[in-house]
Amino acid sequence: MKVWVRWHTFFLNWTQKRLSERQFLILSSAMIGFTAGLAAVILKTFVHYIDEALTDNTTFISQYYLYPFFPLIGLLLVVTYINRFHKGKLEKGTAFVLYSISRKSSLLAPVHMFAHVITSGITIGFGGSSGLEAPIAVTGAGIGSNFSRTYHLNYKNRTLLLSCGAAAGIAAAFNAPIAGVLFAIEVLLIDISATAFIPLIIAAAIGTLCSKVVLKQGILMSFTTQQAFNFGNTHFYILLGLFAGFISIYHSRTFMKIDGAFDTINRPYVKAIAGGLLLMALIFLFPPLFGEGYSSIISLSESNTQSLLANSAFKDLLTNDWYILLFIGAMVFMKAIATAATLSGGGNGGNFAPSLMIGAFSGFVFSRAVNLTGLAKLPESNFTLVAMAGVMTGVMHAPLTAIFLIAEITGGYGLMIPLMIVSSVAYVVVKIFEPDSIDTKKLAKRGELITHDRDKKILSYITLEGILEKDFQSINEKARLRELIAIIEKSHRNIYPVVTDENKLVGLIQLDSIREIMFHQELYDKVLIKELMQRPPAVISVNESMESVMQKFDETHAWNLPVVSNGVYAGFISKSVIFNNYRTQLIERSVH
Repeated sequence: MKVWVRWHTFFLNWTQKRLSERQFLILSSAMIGFTAGLAAVILKTFVHYIDEALTDNTTFISQYYLYPFFPLIGLLLVVTYINRFHKGKLEKGTAFVLYSISRKSSLLAPVHMFAHVITSGITIGFGGSSGLEAPIAVTGAGIGSNFSRTYHLNYKNRTLLLSCGAAAGIAAAFNAPIAGVLFAIEVLLIDISATAFIPLIIAAAIGTLCSKVVLKQGILMSFTTQQAFNFGNTHFYILLGLFAGFISIYHSRTFMKIDGAFDTINRPYVKAIAGGLLLMALIFLFPPLFGEGYSSIISLSESNTQSLLANSAFKDLLTNDWYILLFIGAMVFMKAIATAATLSGGGNGGNFAPSLMIGAFSGFVFSRAVNLTGLAKLPESNFTLVAMAGVMTGVMHAPLTAIFLIAEITGGYGLMIPLMIVSSVAYVVVKIFEPDSIDTKKLAKRGELITHDRDKKILSYITLEGILEKDFQSINEKARLRELIAIIEKSHRNIYPVVTDENKLVGLIQLDSIREIMFHQELYDKVLIKELMQRPPAVISVNESMESVMQKFDETHAWNLPVVSNGVYAGFISKSVIFNNYRTQLIERSVH
């Protein structure tokens, strides 16, 4: 340990003296990319071996159809681990990373460098119907954040390296470096310039190399079967984009409703049992819902539907193509329920892989239905792959990430035009009916604002608690002018809040409004305070967003407004203090 500390101190001192800031960031991005890539490799391998052990055809489990019970066991194990080692609390998902960037100065606790590997590995390895990409992104972000903390980097560089870790994790998970970079920009919403692309590219490239060198081909999702794009099918791709958009809306709304229902359950083990039992029923009826589902996607891309029917309770009933199509179509709608049961039940995962699986099933159902009706002869493999980008775009609101991800994992850019058509149409549809992604919805439930608008984003960093001024002397509404004069003599303020016996705000007194009578001593005991007070031009709630606060300042043209908490007076907010904090945040958080 002492040797490590001495080496670490030497390296820190050497880098600070010898390297420029930009050189150090490039070196750091390479180290973070390598570490996050290894974390992705470990997690992917961990899940692969658990899945093989549980579902191998030679095992007792497979022969006697016991695999539907394993998601329940996995959820209980995860909840037990979190309760035992993390005091029952472990923040999960990319929404947590967004929250950390916005509210915690891009600081993630060290536990996030390993806890998500353990919990998501157990969740999905035991059949939880979710994806590994969000846990990988959080793990990479934790690695980047804690590296930055170790070397005492500022917020700007800390956010950049956090994003490098997330980009490297996503790149390693899919063997898709460009998608990893775009994920950091689109999903994490970081503000970067052209020079900041270099660390992101380096981290993503090194993360990809880690997975490419270490992982077996069967663990990584990749496709080689695709037909050339036929311009005559353009109108069908437009229709597919519309279909993918509405499927995305269904998934997002269903997921949030089920998640909200689970939020009413306060006991974690009860949540796990409820989620596990729901998963058990769904997987018994629809076995492809077990785990990530990438093997099912590959089967569909090869038009191999029979592999999806293995171990299904409906296997003997699916005797023709239309029945099989109905079975696959049902899974499009059941996947949202299965994913919500997994994550809301206490498991760790994300909507990345589920959106890809839903997209693949949707694209296959769409193209196979058209082919069976004889309307056209569509390439089912192409429609399966392209719809993955459409639904992922709709669920995550990340069209560029979705387009380049599918382009990279298909081994070329032959599908670029249909990918762009389907993703753009799906994105337009979703933005009309569902303007926020699942992650931003989760943050909205917590009262957090995440926005692309730079001014609004800077304002979201400012908290009312941090700028609340409490040195305004209040006066009771039953008091008389004499008491107010006594307060004025000791105060340096020119506004005085008037409150009830319960400290509820009922009005304000402006010094200028009483200047004419304040020197008439004969009025001191005759004039009541409630006769002098005025209604405040606006009142701010202690939980109000800064965007709403600024809107009230603009509407009233006031420079100071009172703040209340359930009607009780709490203090004042000054427009000048907000402006000063805005300038400070702008300087500290600006990315050059």
